[in-house]
Amino acid sequence: MSEKAFRVLVLGYGEMGHAMGHLLADSHDLSFWDCQAVSGLKPVDLGQAARQSDFVLFCIPANPHREMAVRLAPLLPPRCICLSIAKGLDEHGHTAAQIFSEVFGQRQSYGLLYGPMISEEIRAGRYGFAQLACSDSRVLQEALRLFAHTKLYIRHSTDAAGISWAVILKNVYAMLFGVADELELGDNTRGFLAVQAVRELDAIVQYMGGKAGTSYHLAGLGDLITTATSAGSHHHELGRRLARGQTQGISGEGIHTLEMVDKYKLLDDSAYPLYRLIHDIVRQPQGIPGKIHAYLESAFGPK
Repeated sequence: MSEKAFRVLVLGYGEMGHAMGHLLADSHDLSFWDCQAVSGLKPVDLGQAARQSDFVLFCIPANPHREMAVRLAPLLPPRCICLSIAKGLDEHGHTAAQIFSEVFGQRQSYGLLYGPMISEEIRAGRYGFAQLACSDSRVLQEALRLFAHTKLYIRHSTDAAGISWAVILKNVYAMLFGVADELELGDNTRGFLAVQAVRELDAIVQYMGGKAGTSYHLAGLGDLITTATSAGSHHHELGRRLARGQTQGISGEGIHTLEMVDKYKLLDDSAYPLYRLIHDIVRQPQGIPGKIHAYLESAFGPK
């Protein structure tokens, strides 16, 4: 193994686990672990792999983060850095940043890696972009080395809460773009929705403890545009399905976020009309054109 190579344990062999494999396999020593047996994937001893790792990449949903972090915490060497790409909330309404802070504290270095990183594009050799939120300069420098010879470009952020909520909530707003496209509301409406969504994102991020302006960067505006306009976006397709009245089996991180925000009363959605509109469409996807018209009249006044 060369001087620059790291030992990397990738948790989860879904879309982003595959993407990390594509980015890193040529330069680093990778091990993959998944909660289920995967055809063609060599099983690893999780404890042994953790003890030898320089990085652990949490390419899993937010919900199992706490279980895995607690399981790995006593095994990880002090130098090891944990990075999460989870863009959702767990069943307690907690972000990956909150989970890492509670489990690892100052004992283990960690960071959050968020931005426009569609797995299919990364695996096709296209560029990806992300913000890395961390308070330790060593984490930033080591992460830059980890991805040095890849097409993933990274910018630093010190606003873990801000980029966490921006990237989580963008999945909620992205569904409305799918609704608008299915209803053929046009490019003008898409532009209007983008402005309104980013304004609300910025306000909610600040309410959740993030910094003003964080939502206008890669983990907010950048990932919102990617998710809201990509033909392969799951949340854009969810919006289309809602507009068609196809509510059977509707699920995704954005849907779960709405449920957790409601369950734990994380915010007063009456202060955020566009968020409230999406909430109402998901809860009662009938009469959607009328709901959108009512929103526009509330924003601009009756015509």
